[in-house]
Amino acid sequence: MAAQLFNRIGQVGLGVALVGGVVNSALYNVDGGHRAVIFDRFAGVKNLVVGEGTHFFVPWVQRPIIFDIRSRPRNVPTVTGSKDLQNVNITLRILFRPVPDQLPKIYTILGIDYDERVLPSITAEVLKAVVAQFDAGELITQREVVSQKVNESLTERASQFGLILDDISITHLTFGKEFTQAVELKQVAQQEAEKARFLVEKAEQQKKAAVIAAEGDAQAAILLAKSFGTAGEGLVELRRIEAAEDIAYQLAKSRNVTYLPQGQNILLNLPTQN
Repeated sequence: MAAQLFNRIGQVGLGVALVGGVVNSALYNVDGGHRAVIFDRFAGVKNLVVGEGTHFFVPWVQRPIIFDIRSRPRNVPTVTGSKDLQNVNITLRILFRPVPDQLPKIYTILGIDYDERVLPSITAEVLKAVVAQFDAGELITQREVVSQKVNESLTERASQFGLILDDISITHLTFGKEFTQAVELKQVAQQEAEKARFLVEKAEQQKKAAVIAAEGDAQAAILLAKSFGTAGEGLVELRRIEAAEDIAYQLAKSRNVTYLPQGQNILLNLPTQN
């Protein structure tokens, strides 16, 4: 009797364990920032997007596919040509995420790695079309306009595949080696031309200054000649007295001179012109 009771309890426990295992195998979790798409072996991909939380599915018959719907970054490098046929190396940094309601369509057409299949191709297509509208110089000076055109075209193109582009930015923009060398040589030539222009302007200014100084000296000579004609030798006599006073003052301060020889008045006894 006891043995039968233990057998019955064991069977019940085994049944509960089997049921619990089946229940656990029929549950799946959808974390925050994710969505799930259900693939049914008989009905195919269901047109239903499962939100966050714990959900049931039929084992073996159904299989959940989890998608991350948060924004993710991706760098896409592309080599293209400008309007003036210069090679341009350009890299875009894209923040993208799928449209949740279109996940069944995305999985059916593109698969779980939809970004690998879509972003490189449409980015290269858009960049080639936009960059070809500008020459190399405009790509540098009008970078904001280029970025805006790329943003508008790429956003519209990505929406056709069920993708949302939250941000698009040009992180890298360089040109071919030959064009870079030509730009450097042009910059050097411009600097040399600026230097030569500065030297020419400096020489012109020095020439003008010399002419002005000569004209001033000539004008001063004319004024002195007029003064001499008007005042006679009075101005010369005044300058001689001023010079004599200055010399006497300097000699008086010198330690090597203690007196002036008698009868020697330096410039005071210089003969005057009649």
